[in-house]
Amino acid sequence: MGQKQKHQPNSDSNNDAKKRRRVGFSVVDAGVEAKDCIKIFLVSSKDEFLAPESFIIDPVDLNSFFDDDDGKIYGYEGLKITIWVSSISFRTYADITFQSSSDKGKGVTDLKSALQRIFADTLVESKDAFLQTFISDNGFVRTSISNGEVLKHKAFNGIIGDCNRHADSTTSDIEAVRMVVGNMTTGHLYSRLIPLVLLLVDGSSPIDVTDPSWELYLVIQKETDLQGEMQCRLIGFTAVYRFYHYPDGSRLRLSQILVLPPYEHKGYGRFLLEVLNDVAVSENVFDLTVEEPLDHFQHVRTCVDVLRLLRFDPIQNLVKVAVSLLKQGKLSKKTHHRLMPTPCAIEDVRESLKINKKQFLQCWEVLIYLGINPVDKHMDNFLSIISNRVKYDIFGKDSGPSGKQLIEVPSDVQQEESSFVMFRSGANEASTVQMDDNQTNQEEQLLKLVQDRVKEIQLIAEKVASSPS
Repeated sequence: MGQKQKHQPNSDSNNDAKKRRRVGFSVVDAGVEAKDCIKIFLVSSKDEFLAPESFIIDPVDLNSFFDDDDGKIYGYEGLKITIWVSSISFRTYADITFQSSSDKGKGVTDLKSALQRIFADTLVESKDAFLQTFISDNGFVRTSISNGEVLKHKAFNGIIGDCNRHADSTTSDIEAVRMVVGNMTTGHLYSRLIPLVLLLVDGSSPIDVTDPSWELYLVIQKETDLQGEMQCRLIGFTAVYRFYHYPDGSRLRLSQILVLPPYEHKGYGRFLLEVLNDVAVSENVFDLTVEEPLDHFQHVRTCVDVLRLLRFDPIQNLVKVAVSLLKQGKLSKKTHHRLMPTPCAIEDVRESLKINKKQFLQCWEVLIYLGINPVDKHMDNFLSIISNRVKYDIFGKDSGPSGKQLIEVPSDVQQEESSFVMFRSGANEASTVQMDDNQTNQEEQLLKLVQDRVKEIQLIAEKVASSPS
């Protein structure tokens, strides 16, 4: 009987086997990337909340806020997360919808916890409560900055009123306000801004709101509403740390800067930099530095500093001398050295304009380029200057076995392309990374660095030349 059942299984056994096979080949949850199912809108009124054309925020990296290594969300079918951020109160509301939810081998992502990591206490539980904040928190910014120090006024041509309306030619009143961190009001304001910092400032982390060495510089747009009441709108801000400098001075380091997306590329970032430069000079700090500046910010910063240097008479003669040497013909190593600013000039610029040495040398190349006329006739010599500087930055004085070496490596970004790294080995120290016997790749990479730098210089020079100030 047992043998018969073994060789001739009944229909129940067949059904069980089919069930087991179906279970064995079930589909593993592939998950969905956060950026593919989350949309974030910046709104300033109930009407904008209801409007499909509300301003969409493009975060730096949403995936990094979720637990999994790959930043995916698991356990949901048809997941859609819509988030609204108020530009009036900086409160947020999240609407989460999905067709179904179940564990398909990767668990079920805790969406509430993930959103809390980004938005924390700014999250409002219901849509009605969020819409009510446009009335109840209408004076949030005005109240928060009431004890701040107004540093500068400026009339701006640009957007007035709701951030999503079309540009208006009317002039608005802009103020720069400084607030020292360490008190409850400033800490409360910054805590509302943290979600936007995390979403829009690459690699950022919140500042310590209990440390009075931090200062916030805010750009505030002022306008009068229909009821005749003054309204204050936050356009952007920067967080700056004030370091002690021996024996009795200080240094300023810009750590975060953010202009709200609807107001980008309208001059507000430059306005913030001008305010900081004014503060650095008027308060006679040692210098103003920037913590890991991104390319776009560095571009704006250099434009601003080059304009300041063009108005700084003590270095104008040095620039003319350098340009004259460059035009004389083929450059020798000795001439290359004479084309650089003197240590006294570097110190004079730091003391008078609070521009540090590294930033000044970046600007110096632009100043030389601006002085060349005609550019085409002397471009080879200018390229030689940039090439020598780039080589020095990479290899230093010693480009032999005991110096820095340039190694080609696969790129993490593009599989088809290569990148390079630098390493230093001692004179008698065996390197674990072998140099490519063919130096052609290194020469090509160096050439690309030079070309990229020259292109950046040309863009800055073009912008500076067309600037009204």
